[in-house]
Amino acid sequence: MFGKKILGTILCAAIAFTALTGCAGGGTKKVGISMPTQDLQRWNQDGAYMEEKFKAAGYEVDLKYAGNKADVQLSQVEDMINTGCKVIIIAAVEASSLGQALDKAAKKKIPVIAYDRLLMSNENVSYYATFDNYKVGQIQGEFVRDALQLDSTSGPYNIEFTAGDPGDNNAGVFFQGAMDVLKPYLDSGKLVCVSGQTDFDSVATPKWDSATAQARAESIIGNYSDKNIDAWLCSNDSTAQGVVTALDSSYNSEGRGGQWPIITGQDCDIVSMQNMLAGKQTMSIFKDTRTLAERTVIMVNQILNGETVETNSEYDNKAKKVPSYLCDPVFADINNYKEILIDSGYYSEADLA
Repeated sequence: MFGKKILGTILCAAIAFTALTGCAGGGTKKVGISMPTQDLQRWNQDGAYMEEKFKAAGYEVDLKYAGNKADVQLSQVEDMINTGCKVIIIAAVEASSLGQALDKAAKKKIPVIAYDRLLMSNENVSYYATFDNYKVGQIQGEFVRDALQLDSTSGPYNIEFTAGDPGDNNAGVFFQGAMDVLKPYLDSGKLVCVSGQTDFDSVATPKWDSATAQARAESIIGNYSDKNIDAWLCSNDSTAQGVVTALDSSYNSEGRGGQWPIITGQDCDIVSMQNMLAGKQTMSIFKDTRTLAERTVIMVNQILNGETVETNSEYDNKAKKVPSYLCDPVFADINNYKEILIDSGYYSEADLA
């Protein structure tokens, strides 16, 4: 079912994109794409796919990666402003660090699209293209709820939480979506967090760093010398990979009979999909970067052609309500990953071998 939905979404976006290809207006126009890092697979894919689609539509593309450094990204975006980009697309390293560049872009009447990470505390954000990030967290929480059968078994079950970068506005949204599903079970005692760390500030992982997530997980596992961990809700795949490494080295080695927690994730990174096939990660949210990239190309064409930009929501960035387009996420697990990821052409079987 999910696979058909994904394929349908891709087809619709492709049709819309085909209708717009070549409609960028007279002459080549330059688009700036600022991605946060090349250290995570998904940003490489987003950047490369957008670059490909924009070039196919007749644009010149300035694609830069900031190495997860906010000051580097600020400098790169300012360079895009100064070198003639007509629209700039930004997936921010840190949500509130680019105000200076956004103000400069506004003075030159350069529209800015926040890409998958909302740019905060500045009114000069024209649009926001993303997935329904609250729904991402909801799906993760619902997956844990259903996998543990919380509505039909007595428990109690032990759970831990690893969230994302506190500088990324999405991280709090993901976590809130999951906690809104799971908090009633924590309040009733059916879910127990032995570490006691259930607020975002306690479970956040700066820069979504796997090693940081691993170190924290190793310290938590020490609380489980005489009990099992039944679930570990991780907000994305890089944090999930850190938790898996910690479990591999200091939990599973303790002779627990191979019992493994339910572990959530997000992005369907190759390493996490391989962990899933090995039984070490249970699910990952699939946010098809092709769909989001194609939607962003459509938005840029609409902007530069003077057309109404299609949106379906709005997000408050603490300075304005930013017109937004939300794409739908789904999840992949061992039962449906072939349909979602292989059949749709996102990965080949060899990629996950």
